Amino acid sequence: MPFVHIELIKGRSDEQINNLMKDVTEAVHKNTGAPKEHIHVIINELGKHSYGQGGEWRA
Repeated sequence: MPFVHIELIKGRSDEQINNLMKDVTEAVHKNTGAPKEHIHVIINELGKHSYGQGGEWRA
């Protein structure tokens, strides 16, 4: 039962997130043989002040 965790900066539409989940599920299924109904995709959307790089906000 594969789990895929994805973290993104907020700003994508529901349609984009849904398409991402479908595409990731398909890729995991294709490359592992895991049944699609057993593949879990968890997407965490970060606020603009929730992510930094090099001491600076990156959003």
